[in-house]
Amino acid sequence: MAGIRRADIGVFGGSGFYSFLKEIKKYDIDTPYGPPSDKIVIGEIGGKRVAFMPRHGINHTLPPHKINYRANIYAMKKLGVKRILGPSVSGSLQPHIKPGHFVVCDQFVDRTKGRIDTFYDGPKTIHIAMADPYCPELREIIIESAKELKIECHPKGTVVVIQGPRFSTRAESKWFSDQGWEVINMTQYPEVYLAREQEICYANISLITDYDTGLEGRPEIKPVTIGEIVRVFNENNEKVKELLFKVISKIPDGRNCICSRALKSSAVN
Repeated sequence: MAGIRRADIGVFGGSGFYSFLKEIKKYDIDTPYGPPSDKIVIGEIGGKRVAFMPRHGINHTLPPHKINYRANIYAMKKLGVKRILGPSVSGSLQPHIKPGHFVVCDQFVDRTKGRIDTFYDGPKTIHIAMADPYCPELREIIIESAKELKIECHPKGTVVVIQGPRFSTRAESKWFSDQGWEVINMTQYPEVYLAREQEICYANISLITDYDTGLEGRPEIKPVTIGEIVRVFNENNEKVKELLFKVISKIPDGRNCICSRALKSSAVN
């Protein structure tokens, strides 16, 4: 780590969110799990050192099922990051959560398959509690900051994480919606869980760009298209940045949350 500045806070950028910090330096970080998605950019916001990485790579070369989530989290840990903000482009499963709204998720449902999702493959075994997978302290700061900025923000929601890169069928989307889940996304798992394994606080900000496959009985709401996702994202990109800047400026130095002590009493041997 000689010659590399350490960081306090990490940000994983989602689709299209590739430019975040000014007056930056870029670093290649080696990990035991292979290369991360891209170089990590380190800059400063409000006196705090912030590390940013585009989770899909700078040119969006990595589909969600090919992202090396372990390497990404480990690279942040190696830099000293204690908190990660994970904004992500997402779809809505409920009519009251509209394109352009933000959701600060408090739960996830994993519908992925085949993704490497633990740092503990043996011989050490751990079982970490994930009843509340997102950092409650970070979530409160995000919710409070969104109110101050007058951003339309839902203070909780369940995100169902699908494998990708395809979108849902109508039957799948109806099932997810009927369960009462609010958000659909392709990258939240295992990103959030791997952060917990490293005792890193993690919070998600879902930027809603579309309704998944439309909504049952609402023919005026059309299925998702890439063009519509890009349009809504571009319209709200500055809001995401504004919210992140405000959140980062409010994050305290100390931690007293479940994330900071996740490994205590989790080891079997």
